[in-house]
Amino acid sequence: MKRLMIGLSLWALPLLSSVSAQTARKFTVNLSSDGKANMVAYLADKPTGRAIVDLPGGGYSHLSMQNEGHDWAAFYNKMGISYFVVTYRMPNGDRSIPIGDVCQAMRTVRDSAKVWGINPHDVGIQGFSAGGHLASTISTHTEYAERPDFSILFYPVISMNERDTHSGSVNGFLGAEGKKDKQLVKAFSNQNAVVRHLTPPAIILLANDDRAVPPVTNGIAYYSAMRNAGNSCALHVYPSGGHGFGFRENFKYHKQMLDDLTNWLLSQPSPKQEALRVACIGNSITDGHGIDMATANGYPAQLQRLLGSGYWVKNFGVSSRTMLEKGDHPYMKEQAWRDALAFCPDVVVIKLGTNDSKPENWQHGSEFEHDLMLMIDRLSPKTPVLNKKGRPTKKTARTAKPRILLCTPIPAQKKTWNISDSVITHEIIPILQTVAAREGLQVIDLHTQFCTGQRDTDAKLMQRDGIHPTEQGARRIAEIVAEAVSSIKEL
Repeated sequence: MKRLMIGLSLWALPLLSSVSAQTARKFTVNLSSDGKANMVAYLADKPTGRAIVDLPGGGYSHLSMQNEGHDWAAFYNKMGISYFVVTYRMPNGDRSIPIGDVCQAMRTVRDSAKVWGINPHDVGIQGFSAGGHLASTISTHTEYAERPDFSILFYPVISMNERDTHSGSVNGFLGAEGKKDKQLVKAFSNQNAVVRHLTPPAIILLANDDRAVPPVTNGIAYYSAMRNAGNSCALHVYPSGGHGFGFRENFKYHKQMLDDLTNWLLSQPSPKQEALRVACIGNSITDGHGIDMATANGYPAQLQRLLGSGYWVKNFGVSSRTMLEKGDHPYMKEQAWRDALAFCPDVVVIKLGTNDSKPENWQHGSEFEHDLMLMIDRLSPKTPVLNKKGRPTKKTARTAKPRILLCTPIPAQKKTWNISDSVITHEIIPILQTVAAREGLQVIDLHTQFCTGQRDTDAKLMQRDGIHPTEQGARRIAEIVAEAVSSIKEL
């Protein structure tokens, strides 16, 4: 995306003439059968493929449609970003109503992406105040198909605890009874719902003197949760401006805010629609345990940099997880597993087995092969082979995609957390090799290749626990996996 230099004088032009010069089409789409929920589309004249779904605020009692909605159309269309302003229905205590409206909006934009000139993998969400709470809810509580690719949150309500936030938003979203439910309050205080790797990148913009929605217990709390998870997040706190500045040009930091937002948007990657999708499935070694900002520095992120823009690599690692369904933390029970399937990958790199080696898990080791096959079958189901007449035979074959790569675990240098390298070496790796040979899958032998044989170098590859790689070790894994992935033909 080319950066557009926009002079201050341009922002003084009347909105309608500015929009007409940059907007290819403007129309309204109903989101509910009665038309009370709808969205106004502003399709960019020269689209980059990026789109933003906007949720105005209003304390879950009304909507600030202009300042926090339509006034932004020219700004985004000039950047080649198509823009959608959602009129969502008020919850009146039934949170499923606005959530359902916005989920429908996200599905509609992605389903219509080809017709509207949009990249379905580059659809963000923007929300103001209570709309910021709704945007963060969609970012943290929905399935992969409805979740945005990035979030823009202006002075957002994040907490649903009345002591920490805007009480009117709590009453509107949860209702009189719902706000008494401690579990419900905690669940929809969205700083508690941030998930490592899965919650989309966010930018948060607010004023230090906001007295309507306290910054520390809301926007800053969300930033803290994102940073603690290692997720990509930016925070801009302006010295003054109060609550609700939106697109108002009399906001003292208006131009600075637009520049901050523009620069952040330009920094966000936009996956090529034709890029080969690589899903990295695994435990804490894939997740990046012990590596600061693992979303940017773990092995999948380093794999992305090595493979380049022709690939789209996503990290679906979850710490402590097992292949074994009877293990203490089965991977296939996780949101990350559902996301990995929904990602529709071309290549899947599976790195599980380390936690399975613990005695408390390996007591079920006789089921490891069965559970591995269950994962493989879910990723690449077998279908009947057709005869010359197009009729199914008794033979079956796997779908061509995804190509599945089975990684052997890296060596466990210590018995930390009861992890056993002996079990890994003599029992788990042979099963992986047997299944791979039978099913025609490729094995990446990390257990052998991870160590270089150079004592000083190898010492730098592993953290003190003897289980997890350092950032340098993650690089080593990425290099080995990159060589295997790039050698795959006929994808």
